[in-house]
Amino acid sequence: MKTAHVWVVGGAALLLCAAQASAGTVDAKLLDMLLANGSITKAQHSELTRDMVREQRVEKRASKEKLDKKDFTAFQQLAGWAANTKLTGDMRVRNDNINIEGERKSGGRDKDRQRIRARVGVITQVNPEVEAGIQIASGNSADRRSTNQDMDSYFDKKAVWLDLGYIDYHPAAVPGLKLFAGKMKQPWISMADVAWDNDINPEGFAAQYIRKSGTNTFTSSASYMILKDNVDGDGVEYTNDLAVYTAQVAYAFDPADALRLTLGASLNDFSNEEQQLPSPPEVVVALRGNGNTTDSFSLVEGFGQLDVIGLPLPLSLYGQYIVNRNSRDFLTAQDGGEDTAWLLGLRTNVAGVALDYTYRDVERNAVVGTLTDSDFASGYTASSGHKLKAQYDFLKNFNLTVSWFLTESDAASRVKLQDAEVQTLMIDLNAKF
Repeated sequence: MKTAHVWVVGGAALLLCAAQASAGTVDAKLLDMLLANGSITKAQHSELTRDMVREQRVEKRASKEKLDKKDFTAFQQLAGWAANTKLTGDMRVRNDNINIEGERKSGGRDKDRQRIRARVGVITQVNPEVEAGIQIASGNSADRRSTNQDMDSYFDKKAVWLDLGYIDYHPAAVPGLKLFAGKMKQPWISMADVAWDNDINPEGFAAQYIRKSGTNTFTSSASYMILKDNVDGDGVEYTNDLAVYTAQVAYAFDPADALRLTLGASLNDFSNEEQQLPSPPEVVVALRGNGNTTDSFSLVEGFGQLDVIGLPLPLSLYGQYIVNRNSRDFLTAQDGGEDTAWLLGLRTNVAGVALDYTYRDVERNAVVGTLTDSDFASGYTASSGHKLKAQYDFLKNFNLTVSWFLTESDAASRVKLQDAEVQTLMIDLNAKF
């Protein structure tokens, strides 16, 4: 009997070892069986039960950690892009009042309207060297110079448009270089908006290079932007497109401890703007409008800005000068003249109100009328005058802006063809995110 008892205990021990080796824990039912047939004592049963509970807790914890890690890895793979994605946007509500001398008050170019602008953009860092951006925006139409939508049409739903869609490649091997393709923000420095309305997002290909050394910054850009595909109908090669080639260089430095100076120059050279359509023969006039009497443009621009530091109030002085070196009258093919534009401006901040004042003079053929600032003189060339803008921030990313234009134009009025006064008042409530 003694020998048999030893064999039973030994067999139980082997069974326990086998159970532990195969399952990693002691089975509660097996312990009860061993206690019932006398193979183990109550004390041993209690001790083994405690060990079993401890092992089960350890295994459960390890299994949970493994599951959590697996779930987290899966989450990273499925939604990891969110960590590299930025959502941007803004909402604007505007009261817009335009009064053009000589224009009739009903059905003319005078306006007194309420408008909204809504924009939402997504920018994603696809990988360390590639970024992609998409933005949609409101708008009465596909107008390149405006994303404003009138409050009108009996509460009808409002249209949205593709405002941006681009790829930005910035190779790690060349720090400071960015290559763009698609419909993009203006890749050049815009000191002011005489040549290009701020809302225009050009389409094509561009390169930008920025190099910094201490307090000095060198910036350059070049682009090929497509305005109209195959404008002359002679084949489908890109050489037949109505396009603009741009090049720009700028340099910012500190000439003195309290001064920051930026100087730059640009060339905007339009191609195929004078091509003839084969049948019937007619001049492509896409670039002639809003006061222009030329259909040929090659704009040479110089610009600069001086920032003064250490004054009781912040102060920036800036300017822009443009010459259209190809200005020719489209009817006589003679030099059209009226080919220069200039602007001088000042920025400061008084008691929390940001102020921006400019005076400009834009001759009839100095810039492309359909691309210049759509707010100054109601978007027409052959104009001059003042702009005063004041902005007050109520809260972070929430402000009130008032813009007042007092201008004269030879093109804005269809009744008074010389020096017609154009007054514009815009009151904007802006929220950004």
